[in-house]
Amino acid sequence: MEIEMLYSKIHRATVTDANLNYVGSITIDERLMKAANLLEFQKVEILDINNGERFQTYVIKGEKKGEICLNGAAARKVCIGDIIIIVSYASMKRKKAKNFSPTIVHVNEKNEINE
Repeated sequence: MEIEMLYSKIHRATVTDANLNYVGSITIDERLMKAANLLEFQKVEILDINNGERFQTYVIKGEKKGEICLNGAAARKVCIGDIIIIVSYASMKRKKAKNFSPTIVHVNEKNEINE
């Protein structure tokens, strides 16, 4: 049996842009993607701390430092400046899950990684 486990998350990222006229997704600074082990086009869940919204989308690679931009319909669910948590999950066997440790990336208000 496989179970869904937290795979990685970017904790308390600040939304830097919301682009309604784009075809879906969340644009994430490539450095943050690498730190959180996220792949382009990977499904993620977005948790908005400011308004309680929870929704799913997929990742596209951003080029701007600290960029966190919700695109398309998802842009209506956030405001620039909102604090969000970006979460990915993985399915794994229960035995592996018992010893698995997710990747947690903490960022500051400029979406820079807290070391």
